[in-house]
Amino acid sequence: MPELRKDPVIGRWVIISTERGRRPSSFASVTRTNNAVMCPFCPGNENATPPEVMAYRQPHSEPNGPGWRLRVTSNKYPALVVEGELNREPAGMYDRMNGIGAHEVIIETPVHARDMDEMTPEEVRDVLWAYRERMTDLERDIRFKYILVFKNHGEVAGASLEHSHSQLIATPIVPKRVAEKIEGAKWYYGFKERCIFCDIIRQEINDQERIVKDYDAFITFEPFASRFPFETCIIPKTHQSSYLEMSDAEYLTLAECLRDTLRRLKLALHNPPFNFILHTRPTSQEYHEFFHWHFELIPKLTKVAGFEWGSGFYINPTLPEEAAEFLRNIDTSGQARLQRSKLSGDGG
Repeated sequence: MPELRKDPVIGRWVIISTERGRRPSSFASVTRTNNAVMCPFCPGNENATPPEVMAYRQPHSEPNGPGWRLRVTSNKYPALVVEGELNREPAGMYDRMNGIGAHEVIIETPVHARDMDEMTPEEVRDVLWAYRERMTDLERDIRFKYILVFKNHGEVAGASLEHSHSQLIATPIVPKRVAEKIEGAKWYYGFKERCIFCDIIRQEINDQERIVKDYDAFITFEPFASRFPFETCIIPKTHQSSYLEMSDAEYLTLAECLRDTLRRLKLALHNPPFNFILHTRPTSQEYHEFFHWHFELIPKLTKVAGFEWGSGFYINPTLPEEAAEFLRNIDTSGQARLQRSKLSGDGG
């Protein structure tokens, strides 16, 4: 069984999951091959995955068979498992508990060689709806304190399969990174009685120089203190602490925004590997006033090296203002007009 262990110095929890070591090496590469025959995520290969948790299907099609347009299954090699009790206990001066949680895969499309930016807005909206459905269901489990949705695209970004998919992990504790964001937002609210994210939105709209695009209900921008080149944030303009607070219509607008942003990054940076992460409040309602959900997109263009690991600082070779201007000028119906080389670097 997986185990969670706590570093006593900085309070970070680590998942010790030996099952993850059993991933098949044949799926290590994500170079585009169009080899749907061996892909466990393609229609006709449903028996290669665990049984589906939910799916959007054609009428009268059978579960765990073809006929789906989106499918969610448990991860075959989970970081955390649903069955069991937490059983938190000391180990001398250390703390540990059983690796209880949920780990699911959202298979976004039945088409093997279709990236999310190539899908229709309605297809991307279905993916976003699937996130909502699974998060709503898992929040009912009182063992789970946080639900993280993320996408890895490309081998460098951690993807072990090329078929477009994203993942969801529910954890029994609030992750360290999330807790740090919450504490910062809470301190700011206590000091100014305003949401720090709402203030950032106002600042970015006023400055304009870091905004990539304004989508009415959402903005896409390069953070003022970006850690990485072309790090991009998508955030709703109205205050919402939870991703689950949106109306159905807003999910379609968000789908158009996410699709367009991914298209800009692909054209500008020649289909880079990337991660995107959905940051939303923990399952508790107590964070409503000061937390504000958002997407974080991080192209993998630089390396994190010794200084970054040792100091916690990041070295970003690209001004966020230049990155925003570069992405604004991308013609999403054609090809990027500028070269990536002058705007990317190496962590050293």
